[in-house]
Amino acid sequence: MRTTRILQARLQMDDPHNCTDVNDTLTVLEALYDALVRRGETDGFAPALATSWEASDDCREWLFHLRGDVRFHDGTALDAEAVIASLKRMARPDMGVTLGAPGVYSQYLTGAQFEAPTPGSVRIRLAEPMADLLDLLVYGYIVAPSVLDDPMARPCGTGPYIFESAGADSLGARANPDHFDGPPRHEGIEWRKVADAADRLAALERGEADVANALAFDAEPEGATAQTYLSPTTIIYLLNAAKGPLQDGRIRRALNLALDREALIADVLGGAGAPLQGFLSPAHMGYLPEDEKAPRADEARELLRKAGVGEGLTLDVDCPTSLPNEAQALTAAVATQLAPYGVILNVRIHEDREAYAHRVRRSEIADMCVFDSSPLSTFRVLCEKIDSRVQGSWWLGYDNPEVEALIDKARVTSDDLAREKIFQDCHRLLRDDPPWLFVYNHLRRVALRGSHPDWRMRRDGVLDVRSLPQFGGIADG
Repeated sequence: MRTTRILQARLQMDDPHNCTDVNDTLTVLEALYDALVRRGETDGFAPALATSWEASDDCREWLFHLRGDVRFHDGTALDAEAVIASLKRMARPDMGVTLGAPGVYSQYLTGAQFEAPTPGSVRIRLAEPMADLLDLLVYGYIVAPSVLDDPMARPCGTGPYIFESAGADSLGARANPDHFDGPPRHEGIEWRKVADAADRLAALERGEADVANALAFDAEPEGATAQTYLSPTTIIYLLNAAKGPLQDGRIRRALNLALDREALIADVLGGAGAPLQGFLSPAHMGYLPEDEKAPRADEARELLRKAGVGEGLTLDVDCPTSLPNEAQALTAAVATQLAPYGVILNVRIHEDREAYAHRVRRSEIADMCVFDSSPLSTFRVLCEKIDSRVQGSWWLGYDNPEVEALIDKARVTSDDLAREKIFQDCHRLLRDDPPWLFVYNHLRRVALRGSHPDWRMRRDGVLDVRSLPQFGGIADG
């Protein structure tokens, strides 16, 4: 075994309780920490620190049975009290606050009661039922109590790799030989930040790295196995349903019917995308494929006519210069596609991405704005962005009582297949009465040195170091 070197565009050691959706950060956290559960290889969830669990009929009370003989990297034993300490920290309202938006965990765990019926079990009594609690806890990493006051100073979990060092553009960890899944495949992991995709590709081809993530879509590195995977983060335009012309659902629907997503992907992304026909990506629970992907021009024009804007409509659009980086090119292409329908886009550019996000959170946008939706949890998307009763940070006036009734039903439906059907019903309703302009998902490219035809990227788009194959010797660099 030897240290495996991974090249990625960003490198940041985040607080393990910030509930990030950034894949370059999650690959590090997933190596150093374990959660109660982990994502299954194809779907669902698999045991991690909890070997099994059960929920009450109304999904308000959950009982987790912990794995025995697990120790943190500092040598202390994992028990129920240690797990509860992390859960309570996650639930704090000051944890994971992003751009003024409330922390994700606190939105669901505020008012919850955490108990230890035995040293090897944890009971969570939620203030409100949540059948999708595992979707929340899958990134809820358990931290050693000895560092819980400041886990960033010295990361310490139970994961397969033990934190060793961090520099400006690198981070290192060594194998944890006592991990409950057995000794890791690699002696250690070294992550390196290499901002440019071409530089990552060149280093891989020179044999200076084992893995290079987020490469150009057409990258075919020599001596490596390249794989394309779908990023579950959806690229969308949030539509202002609180005021202005997009209060009218017929206009929102018409814009979605008019869009030629395949052409946008070809022109803006060079083919590196998958068309988005609803609020869910193919990686989400409840996704339904669209039979008709081509623009439905006649239906779009008829809806605009019925809405009284058939002779022309001007929409003000807020557009950032990054995240997504192609936002300006995308908006120009969308404007070109909508012009034949008499829809004119008046674009306002925002260079400060953080200030832009604050504007969106405060609902200070015009008629529409370029944005994204990142949670892989279908329930979280519905609850935080669609439900008018919650009015979450990225909610912009949309109101659909039928969808909200389904959200309430999903909360208490423990059977996965039954809940998936509920989310499919949500997908249908939100496709017919869209809150957003759905555009696409990015397709990403990752490459592993050598031949590894059976390896697959995890469905959440996170590079899981546990699944990486072993590599041979590597050149210095």
